[in-house]
Amino acid sequence: MQSFNPPVRTLMGPGPSDIHPRVLAAMARPTIGHLDPEFIGMMDEIKELLKYAFQTENELTMPVSAPGSAGMETCFVNLVEPGDKVIVGINGVFGMRMKENIERFGGEAIVVADDWGTAVTPAKVEEACKNNPDAKIVAFVHAETSTGARSDAQAICKIAQDNGCLTIVDAVTSLGGIELKVDDWGIDAIYSGTQKCLSCVPGISPISFSEKALDVVRNRKTKVPSWFLDLNLVIGYWGGGAKRAYHHTAPVNALYALHESLVMLKEEGLENTWARHAEMHEMFKAGLQEMGMEFVVPEDQRLPELNSVWIPQGFDDAEIRGKLLSEYNLEIGAGLGDFAGKVWRIGLMGDSARKEKVLFCLAALKAVLNK
Repeated sequence: MQSFNPPVRTLMGPGPSDIHPRVLAAMARPTIGHLDPEFIGMMDEIKELLKYAFQTENELTMPVSAPGSAGMETCFVNLVEPGDKVIVGINGVFGMRMKENIERFGGEAIVVADDWGTAVTPAKVEEACKNNPDAKIVAFVHAETSTGARSDAQAICKIAQDNGCLTIVDAVTSLGGIELKVDDWGIDAIYSGTQKCLSCVPGISPISFSEKALDVVRNRKTKVPSWFLDLNLVIGYWGGGAKRAYHHTAPVNALYALHESLVMLKEEGLENTWARHAEMHEMFKAGLQEMGMEFVVPEDQRLPELNSVWIPQGFDDAEIRGKLLSEYNLEIGAGLGDFAGKVWRIGLMGDSARKEKVLFCLAALKAVLNK
């Protein structure tokens, strides 16, 4: 056995995205204790920076010490009790995972189904709310990573509010990539991941809970069935003030990386970051169209940061992706679920949303297809 030295890749799949050298360098700084006063000071800065990224004043805005899937589970395990009705929009893999969480925690999932590659339809959500006046929560994916479709989070949250429901929103691929305004849109619980548009290392999940959602957590009839993800306990570590109660050993160096990535987000400016992702998508779209390739998602529902394209007829999915990796050190993503073997998912996220990388991806893809 020898030390592991990974190859240098250009990551343009559905995640992780390329990590900026500043973020990688931050991880190499000296480890200190997770209750060290200096570390606690940094924790407070992370919370403030995440509030900026989410556009919220929610006091409970923090990173879960685990990947985006744990952020999802944090939302559902704290808010869903046995017998609760939850309306869930399903238009891809990650809506299906929401449904799985609802059912595992004893809730009843009321499914609003839309075709893969399209957005969740607000009118269908409204109909489900009217047909289920006792529903407690509306849950949906803002940016469906399995297809590249963007749903209208503002409209769906308004419908949920008008019908007395809380909202749970998956923003794993949208945070830092497209417009997202937690407070203005009335989102009650939201989760994301660090390895997408934040261009940070995988393994941390930013979340934010409104006071209304926290009241539900505090007044549960049953105990939260996960000890690690129980917000009643975690808040003692991530809550306000200099004194923190030990809950778990936080991933110290990974949080250095998150802090640095959020500082960079603030330096660039959130609106500028959104504009950069949109601009790179337009450049990428023009290049794909020159090659005669077609997008899966209609233009008005398309994510700029996650591009699903149909695999041209006569080409083998795994073979082309393998050649891109072996000959160009370029990673793009395969399709999931119903789209397996049919589409490629190409990410323009975070530090991968740069002109030189978009042009490199287009050139490599064209060369491999022509060859």
